[in-house]
Amino acid sequence: MTNTPQRPIVLAITGASGAAYAVRLLQQLLLANQSIHLIISPSGAAVISQELGIEAGQTKERIQSLLQYAWPSPNAQPVTDPSSGRGGRRWVPLTPEEIERVLPNLHVYDYRNFFTPVASGSFRTAAMIICPCSGATLSGVVHAAGNNLIQRAADVHLKEHRKLILVPRETPLSVFQLENMTRAAQAGAILMPAMPGWYHGVQTPTDLIDFVVSRILDHLDIEHSLMKRWGAEHPGLDPEHLRSGEA
Repeated sequence: MTNTPQRPIVLAITGASGAAYAVRLLQQLLLANQSIHLIISPSGAAVISQELGIEAGQTKERIQSLLQYAWPSPNAQPVTDPSSGRGGRRWVPLTPEEIERVLPNLHVYDYRNFFTPVASGSFRTAAMIICPCSGATLSGVVHAAGNNLIQRAADVHLKEHRKLILVPRETPLSVFQLENMTRAAQAGAILMPAMPGWYHGVQTPTDLIDFVVSRILDHLDIEHSLMKRWGAEHPGLDPEHLRSGEA
């Protein structure tokens, strides 16, 4: 990726299931030459450990473990279709050279530290993503609780009318969660639940992960090649099929 650097992007990882979405997104943002301000809640770190088997934290070694991670998938081997991933692969870890290049663009904060740039509206950012977004975090954002740096940074993005993308991963949803999503959307947030589509030739879990990550990147106007776009190769349903009542 050769995107021109823009204002920093805040990425927060909280304690909902779906850690692979967050790690894949972090890698893609850094490969796209973005400046990333990363906040991981304790519950978010616990989910990363439980689901991916790696320890997340603020040390250099733990940050590198996120960048070196790749989903264990048969399609992690080279494929012939270059549109299916970086370098003609589904999901490969960043190389040592790539890690060395992107690390200066990665800034990591303790979720309790309010004396950081992202806690202030005077620090200009392009967007914030909370991926995955737990129900407790969603509630804290909607009620402007500001109990930690993640909630405070999200509040900053709403009050400054900047892009805030929330990626909840929960099912089923209670009426309170639905109401919180509605209120967040009314306040200007983009609600993007981790609900992957299946129309792009799904073969492995990585395809489903990339569907969600690619939609986030689209809303950030960041070019990627994680999945094929709907177009000529996807003609859709046959009108005759629709008229038959079988759709």
